[in-house]
This record gives sequence, C-alpha cells and structure tokens, in this order.
Amino acid sequence: MIKRLLIANRGEIAVRIINTAREMSIETVVIRNANEPDALYLSLADVVYENTGETDEIPVFLNIGRLIEIALETKSDALHPGYGFLAENAYFAQKCLDNKIIFIGPSPDAIYKMGNKTIARELAMKQGIPMAMGSQGNIGNEEEAAGVAQLIGYPVIIKAASGGGGRGMRIVRKPEEMEKMFLIASKEAEKAFNDPSVFIEKYIENPKHIEFQILGDTKGNIVHLGERECSIQRKHQKLLEEAPSSALDEDLRNEMGNMAVKIARTVGYYSAGTVEFLLDSERNFYFMEMNTRIQVEHPVTEMITGIDLIEQQIRVARGEALGFKQEDIKIKGWAIECRINAEDVQSGFAPDPGKIEKLILPSEPYVRTDTGVRAGSAIVSSYDSMIAKLIITGNDRKDAIRKCKLALDKVWIKGVKTTLPFFRMLVRNPKFINGTFTTAFIEKDLEKYYLNSEYEEMLAAWLTTSLFVDENLTEKSVSPDYENGREMSPWLLNKRINQF
Repeated sequence: MIKRLLIANRGEIAVRIINTAREMSIETVVIRNANEPDALYLSLADVVYENTGETDEIPVFLNIGRLIEIALETKSDALHPGYGFLAENAYFAQKCLDNKIIFIGPSPDAIYKMGNKTIARELAMKQGIPMAMGSQGNIGNEEEAAGVAQLIGYPVIIKAASGGGGRGMRIVRKPEEMEKMFLIASKEAEKAFNDPSVFIEKYIENPKHIEFQILGDTKGNIVHLGERECSIQRKHQKLLEEAPSSALDEDLRNEMGNMAVKIARTVGYYSAGTVEFLLDSERNFYFMEMNTRIQVEHPVTEMITGIDLIEQQIRVARGEALGFKQEDIKIKGWAIECRINAEDVQSGFAPDPGKIEKLILPSEPYVRTDTGVRAGSAIVSSYDSMIAKLIITGNDRKDAIRKCKLALDKVWIKGVKTTLPFFRMLVRNPKFINGTFTTAFIEKDLEKYYLNSEYEEMLAAWLTTSLFVDENLTEKSVSPDYENGREMSPWLLNKRINQF
C-alpha cells in the first residue's frame, strides 16, 4: 500500500500528481525550494517539507542523497519523480529501491537500457524494429564519425547517447562540417548529461514526429494507448501536440503500436513510457528512442482514452495488474495541447521571466488547463518557463482546432511575454489546418511567428482599450475576433470600441 507519496518535482506536474493522489486517498509530500518559496503546488499538498540550507550549487530536485533523506524523514512510502530532473536517472531509481522507497516508474534496468540510445538501438535492431541507418555504437572521434557518415551518406545527425531534449544533437550536411559539429555535439552532451558519448544516424529530411504511449505492469502485460503527433517543434523542443495523428490510418497505427510494445518487452517494461518514431513522406517509420517517464504531453492521450496515466503509474507501482487489455483501448475524439510558456516569440522564443500580474484561463467544458502558477506567481530563470498547458478536446480534428482558436483568444496573461501570439497564428495557418506539416514546419514554412495585420496600429489601440476595460470594468477579457481566420477591419474595431 502507498499511503504517503513524496513528489520529487515542482510546477504543473507536481499539481497534476497531487490531484490524482488525492482522488486515490494518498497523502502527498512536497518540497519548498529556495527559488519558489510561494509556489502553487505548496498550497495543495498535505505536507510541505521545509528544505532549509539549500544552495544553488545542487538544486534539491537534482540531489539524490537529499531526496532519499527527505523521503525517509517524512515516512513516505513512495516517490514520484514527475518529468525532467531525475525522472530518467537509473541510479536514483535504484537508490529508492535500496532504501525500500517505491519508485513510481520503471525498473532501474529499463531506465538505463532505454536511456542510453546506443543500447536502445541495439535492442531494437535485434527485434527487427525499423531504424534509420547509423553507427553500430558510440563514435570515438571526428575521423570515425566522418567514415560512418561517408558510408551511410549525408546528411547525417549526431546525437548524444544519453539524455535528450535536442541537446548534444547536430545535423551535418557535408564532410567539411563534421569536425566542428562532432566537437560541439560531444561537448554539449558532456555538459548536459555528464556523458560526451555520441552516435550517428542517417538524417531523415522533413519527417513527422510520432510517439506512442505505452503502459505496462509487473505481471508482463503491456498495451499502447495510441499515438501523439509531436511535429510542431522548434530546435527539437515540442510546442504543440495532438492525439491522434492525422498522418496515421488504422493499419499503420496498429503496426507502429505493436512495434512500440515490442521494444518495451525487450526490457520487461512496466509503468508509463513513450516510444518515439520518425515517419517519412513514404510512410516508412523509424524507431528513434524511448522515454522512460511520464511525458509533458500526456494529457492529450488521457483526453482521448479516458485513462488517467498518473493513476495507472501508481497502481502499477503498488503491484496491481492493468485493468484493461489492448482490445479495450478505444480512441474517442481529438485533443490538442498548447504549451503556454513565458517566452518572447518575436525575440526567437527567448525566456521572459517575471511576475504574473494577472492570469485568466478559459473554463469551458472542452478545455482542460494544467498549470502550476496563479496570479502573483513568479516565473524564475532557474526552471523552465511553462505557465500552463491548454488542452482542448473536440469531436474530430476540425472541431478541436475550431475550439482551440476560441480557447486561445480567451486567455489573458499580464506581466510576462508569452507564446500565445504564436499559437493564435499557428491554429489559423493553412498548412497546420490541413495536417501536412512536418518537424521542419516552423523553421521552413513560417514567415512569421505571430499574427500581423495591415491595421496593426488600430489593432494595438483596440487591445490597449480592452485591457483598460478589463482592469476597470469587468473581470472577463476581451479578445480580437479572429474567428474563421478573419482579422478585424478598422470599422469593426471602432464599433467594438464604441460599445464601451
């Protein structure tokens, strides 16, 4: 039995875990960190551990020894790592088990084997899972890298053997670039993951990024919950996700899903995990990697399957068998997730830390908001800049996009610059609407990152007026009328202004 759960994380994922744990009658313990002494998650948990004496050298969420001490001191039966930080650290998972703390996640062995992309490729290769051509193992130096690249043909991509998130990753298009890119990738990998090891793959031009959510238990049962479309990304960082993907039909979905389950079986996988693939223009797919944790984008899968992934993680950790089989998984509707971050879109998505002075999020029944902040919260440079995840559901993709436009126009955040202008533009882009975008969409197909109008000065004046109205007359925000993709004319703007 798990009666008390330590959450070794912060922000919206901490809030997310607290909500499910409360429904399961499990007490939650969270840690106050020096950078966010008044964070939202602290007010929601049953127990707040005061981590006195914390230094900036090793944040508590990265301090394995300290987290084990806190778990033991608070008499926590289990520990949930969330995502990021130590969520995919095999040593941390093993230390939890050594101290009789239930680690809510897969086995240390599975984390290690799937976390090392070189080992993961070898396992996938033995199982006959499709992969892009690449090196047999890690590459020792730039000369060896050049030899492999010449053998498989340019362009190639250098990848860190450990970690992910686009770090330690460089595309090489011609031989004269290899030495420079190899050294950059290796040094970046060492800095980010304390491991300079890299390997090389054939670079797939303009693919779609498709990932499959899997669930396994300790009894040997493994299922997949369908796919997520994650091709809207910038510098390998995902910005918007949706489920399912318009690129897959039922046959391809079954084939890729079966391969995802197959790779998970090679390491006796249990808990939630994600198997990632690239899909080329000829509908060939290639195994990329496996993430051995809950994903940021897990809500879109929850919304189309009705399955609470955090609840399933906890149940599996308690030794329970999955309560469903593959044939029981039914996909219903469509879901889109927009990651609203405190970033300056016009400055290349640069972080914009600061205090959130006002926060209004939509409350319509088709909108789910996962957030770790509130009005008055600070977005600090020490952590990621996420403000909220806006998850919109519809009967189908067209309906979900329509509702996404409405929901985005009802969000108002004051105090920091956000990625809202990008999303408002994106969901009105013809290529996004017809689903023909690839991972190269933002870099190659977008001329701008934000909405622009020939009546820009008039629009700015109207927005200023509406902000004044919001602050002085009403609690509801007034948004530009972009319904059906139409920008306002100055006459309509004047009509709106005169209403006030």
